[in-house]
Amino acid sequence: MSVAESAAPMVRITLPDGSVRELPRGSSVRDVAESIGSRLAKAALAGKVDGQVVDLARPIEHDAAVEILTEKSDGALDVLRHSAAHVLATAVRRVRPGAGIGFGPSIAEGFYYDFQVDPPFSHEEVEQIEKQMAEVAKADDPFERRVVDREEARRLFADDPLKLERLEELGADETITVYRNGPFVDLCRGPHVPSTGRLKHFKLLNTAGAYWRGDEKRQMLQRIYGTAYFSKEELEQHVHRLEEAKKRDHRVLGKQLDLFHFHPFAPGSAFWTGRGTTIYHALVDFMREVLSRNGYEDIKTPLMYNKGLWETSGHWGKYKENMFLVLDNESGEHDFSLKPMNCPSHHLYYASRKHSYRELPLRFSTQDVLHRNEVSGALSGLTRVRQFQQDDAHVYLAESQIEAEVKRLVGLLDFFYDAFGLKYTAKFATRPEQRLGDDAMWDRAEGALKDALVATGLPYELKEGDGAFYGPKIDFDVEDAIGRKWQLGTIQLDYAAPERFDLAYTGDDNKEHRPVIIHRAIYGSFERFIAILIEHFAGAFPVWLAPVQVVVIPISDAQAESARELAAQLRLAGIRAHADDRNETLNYRIREAETQKVPYMAVVGQREVETGAAAVRVRGAGRKQEVVDRAVLAERVAAQARTRTLAVGFEPAGEAAPTVEADVKEQAEQG
Repeated sequence: MSVAESAAPMVRITLPDGSVRELPRGSSVRDVAESIGSRLAKAALAGKVDGQVVDLARPIEHDAAVEILTEKSDGALDVLRHSAAHVLATAVRRVRPGAGIGFGPSIAEGFYYDFQVDPPFSHEEVEQIEKQMAEVAKADDPFERRVVDREEARRLFADDPLKLERLEELGADETITVYRNGPFVDLCRGPHVPSTGRLKHFKLLNTAGAYWRGDEKRQMLQRIYGTAYFSKEELEQHVHRLEEAKKRDHRVLGKQLDLFHFHPFAPGSAFWTGRGTTIYHALVDFMREVLSRNGYEDIKTPLMYNKGLWETSGHWGKYKENMFLVLDNESGEHDFSLKPMNCPSHHLYYASRKHSYRELPLRFSTQDVLHRNEVSGALSGLTRVRQFQQDDAHVYLAESQIEAEVKRLVGLLDFFYDAFGLKYTAKFATRPEQRLGDDAMWDRAEGALKDALVATGLPYELKEGDGAFYGPKIDFDVEDAIGRKWQLGTIQLDYAAPERFDLAYTGDDNKEHRPVIIHRAIYGSFERFIAILIEHFAGAFPVWLAPVQVVVIPISDAQAESARELAAQLRLAGIRAHADDRNETLNYRIREAETQKVPYMAVVGQREVETGAAAVRVRGAGRKQEVVDRAVLAERVAAQARTRTLAVGFEPAGEAAPTVEADVKEQAEQG
């Protein structure tokens, strides 16, 4: 702010529509809202001053661009949820007056607050805390921001060691602010909604242990998660999604469907059962089949390397703590590591011989095992593991080929995600603070990738500073059946590695040129992708992915041989089928097939034996059965598997089959 500006009695306020208003210097954001209209002032929650979200009470001391945030504004929900976390801390202090207060930010779908308490919160206490939050909201106390000096802050939080620790980390020139609502005071940067009464629709969700500052060497705190929305309907929809997500939890379904398990001797590394391995191989084979048709060379590279490779790539300095190091018996040093990614090994492979411009683009794909040393507390089912495989690929190409290759890659992602019924959105991520290369290189890389993205016609969101340390990227977030977003695919443009690895190709001028590299993944890791698919399909996989596609169920022992023959006939047609001829009731075996989410049940009674048919039950169709000729059944199920259709079921092939009650009666009559 200039001297002239600070002395001026008025400030110029530029609104989002470009119009300008003049108000007395020191006017608040609320004053700006009131100058526009009483309805806006009533709806206002916070404001943006030169792009920074602030409280309505914040004074404006200089000419500025100002936006008033209401419930419908981007960023307003974050302010509400941050305020909800503050109200949560207020309520906890009522239920547990001695609770130590940590941090309470808003997060993607809600908020949390960390507390130092002993013993941990009980379920009953969390219910009490939620009731107290309602009382705090009902009181409609204003959130009052105050700037304090360091000494006053130390007095205010003398009994709060967690806050004092944070206070001492603040720089000498940082503004220290506290917020008060009623008797509760918190060390906080804000902003907040005008008063606690704006919090109307919220719910506490669960508790979890959390290390202070995320450091496993520090004390364990108790974290309470919650969420808040501006409307009751949105809150109810969110809670419904959470309940649905709980039913779909891949860790629960993985056990129920007998797909995978873990053991303490191999933390973060999955044991895949026969059923789970079937799904794994189906995905691997699908990827290899499609990539082979699209000009990729499937290669394998070593799993362990000397640190020299990682020093060349830059990972030894920036990623070493995430790598599993291996002791070299000769040097006595941890000079080797298991590979955490395939990129550097692909660069070595490319550099092993000379290349001509006529070969480009060169596309290498690999599905080798990778290892990353994730901290034990971060491990979570299949979504966060230490051993995994990626559908990894690297494309080596001339700079002039970037646009065409990116368009081709987007088409490949379209094809794969459509095969699973997944919709996606794109994000363009730019240079991070910690990066390789100079600004000129990044300008060139970002410009090239952005131009290529624009040429595809895809809408995208800008994520500044979220690129890889070696280049900008396009990330693809898929949306599952219940509306959750998962970051999966990525297209990353790399100008740094060709320089670091001295990669080259011979151009049409017979001179050496640098290629550029595109790092590409579609599934991401197979482990995480399978977890997402389990939850997306709720374990009810389409025919081509189902571990068992048809279970053949004889009504009694008299039809057992015929049932086994039908299962064998189906297997000859390439269908994963087996006969369940156990000495259990028909209803029991049908219920188990339903629990295992098998797409088709082929019930065989005496009529089916005599006519060469099967009474087919389709997953999800209840008791309804249709009599289908056995050859037709094999043909139709095989076709669904071959074409990878998502739908289960087909048109009736003949007369209606008896209901389950008739089947049970027939079983009883036959003994």
